[in-house]
Amino acid sequence: MASLRAAALLAALFTAGCASLPSLDGRTTTSALTGTGDTRLGRAVSALAVSHAEGEDGVYPMPQGPNAFAARVVLARSADRSLDVQYYIWHADTTGFLLLEELWNAAERGVRVRLLVDDNGIAGLDPILRAFDSHPNIEVRLYNPYPTRGFKVVDYLSDFGRLNRRMHNKSFTADTQATIVGGRNVGDEYFAAGENTFFIDMDALAVGPIAGEVGAAFDLYWNSVSAYPIDRIVKKAESNGVESMKAKFAAVRSSPEAVEYIHAVREAPLVEAMAARGVPFEWGSIELVCDQPKKTLGEASTSELLITDLRRAAGAPKTSFDIVSPYFVPREKGTKVLAALPARGVNLRIVTNSLAATDVDAVHAGYSKSRKELLRSGAQLYELRPDAAGARRTRHGGSGGSGGSSGGSSSVSLHGKTLSVDRERAFIGSFNLDPRSTNLNTEMGFVIQKTTLAWQISERLDATLPAIAYRVILTPDGRSLEWIEQTPGGDVRYHHDPHTGFFKRLFVHILGWLPIDWML
Repeated sequence: MASLRAAALLAALFTAGCASLPSLDGRTTTSALTGTGDTRLGRAVSALAVSHAEGEDGVYPMPQGPNAFAARVVLARSADRSLDVQYYIWHADTTGFLLLEELWNAAERGVRVRLLVDDNGIAGLDPILRAFDSHPNIEVRLYNPYPTRGFKVVDYLSDFGRLNRRMHNKSFTADTQATIVGGRNVGDEYFAAGENTFFIDMDALAVGPIAGEVGAAFDLYWNSVSAYPIDRIVKKAESNGVESMKAKFAAVRSSPEAVEYIHAVREAPLVEAMAARGVPFEWGSIELVCDQPKKTLGEASTSELLITDLRRAAGAPKTSFDIVSPYFVPREKGTKVLAALPARGVNLRIVTNSLAATDVDAVHAGYSKSRKELLRSGAQLYELRPDAAGARRTRHGGSGGSGGSSGGSSSVSLHGKTLSVDRERAFIGSFNLDPRSTNLNTEMGFVIQKTTLAWQISERLDATLPAIAYRVILTPDGRSLEWIEQTPGGDVRYHHDPHTGFFKRLFVHILGWLPIDWML
């Protein structure tokens, strides 16, 4: 009997795994709205831009979680006509539900809301998003979806080539006038909420013509053959789906965690700056770099990849190159390219996660193969500490030294992706320096030219790295690694990955033998 049940289960799994995607016949094509200069945001942006050169963009970096969440709330509440929202992950947690409610409230005011989410990162949200989509002013599309709901791994195993490619883009655009692009997904760990792992991350709020470019990029994905209206993938919403969704919104909003976090958001620097009409935008030239959605199908040419535009826009470093990447896997070719820089007089500094701080052990296995060669070349290598002093999230929601001093702290992991080239050109976006970002997932980001932001990124690293990261060096014989932790009592040296157990290190070592670097 047990064998018959097992056979039946396998048959069911195989049948489910062979499920196919529905037709896209009749799907509507929509575009980002233009002519929005008369909206509240349009008038505000025009007033800000009047003293700057025509065509310039304003950018405001947001390393703090509550600040970044506040910016999204402000855009949602300020939108008069449209909100175009695109994310890889949207969690069913406090910030996820708070932000969904803000989008719903905007739709209730008559704002058109288009929500595009990758189907890999919406666990538990099927009934909520189906009810959300029922609003006449809201449409939800799932990118590169799984036909089978509830047990997606079956589809993943049977259609690996397609489903291994994901939409990693993150953007939030209001009235095609203001936009947020960067490394954050939607979830508590990205916005410094809750009591679990907190990600050090980076977004940029931008205004000016660049918002229209982000809107056009959104359209490419929204109207691509990989974007499916949710009603074609998820079964019909329950009859009381909207009421259940609203009840969930209310329950989350009134929870102690949300009340505390909303208080922190109200105190975020951006909220105060906007109230005083004094957001410190830096004005200049911003270029959007973005993969074409056909990359999801493996059909993009080299010229249609973000990495090609990033290399051109950021340019070759001449004096310094600071890389901040949580998932850093340069592989053999990339390692050689980077290792050649110090010999040309370029100060190369790389910041990534330590094994104790990473949330993906396999990525660390791929990265660790490059450490010795990079160090021998003269590169400086830093790995974030899981207890990162000065970067801890407090219970009051601050980060990077900006929060309250009371309350407990959580473990910290790096998630922001930034580059500083010659302290003159900066990149902020979703792109990691790894094979997955380069070849598999779609990505996007800003390259900001001739900006003090690049200098600020580098200066911040100068000031904070000793307190938040291990300096990785070679032993005098050049055969082994050491990790140096600066403490008030002096340097502490480690001879293996700090604060990790033997079996974790062994597991990562074994992972390093496997031929999986191409998909990390």
